[in-house]
Amino acid sequence: MSVSSSRGDQWTFLTNHARVLLQIARDPDTRLRDIATGIGITERAVQLIVADLEAAGYLTRTRVGRRNRYTIDPTVALRHPAEADHPVGDLLGAFLHREDPASSGPESSGM
Repeated sequence: MSVSSSRGDQWTFLTNHARVLLQIARDPDTRLRDIATGIGITERAVQLIVADLEAAGYLTRTRVGRRNRYTIDPTVALRHPAEADHPVGDLLGAFLHREDPASSGPESSGM
């Protein structure tokens, strides 16, 4: 059975919220504009996602001069009831450690 090409290439496993959080974990001093470019969404969409993540307690924003620095709380549980017994740090760790084998832990990723 083949998947229709009109639908089959449009979905992904990760949401934009997960992608934004991963980008911030990789670089806590990143600009929203750079996240938007890297993910392929608008800067406004990134602003809304960051606001969602901040309101839910996944990250905090600290003003450093004219820039923001983000800190992730890796202990906050994932939101969906099926994954609520896992902290977001597990998700981030799976991607960050795979990408950077020299990384020694969450502290090197801004968490």
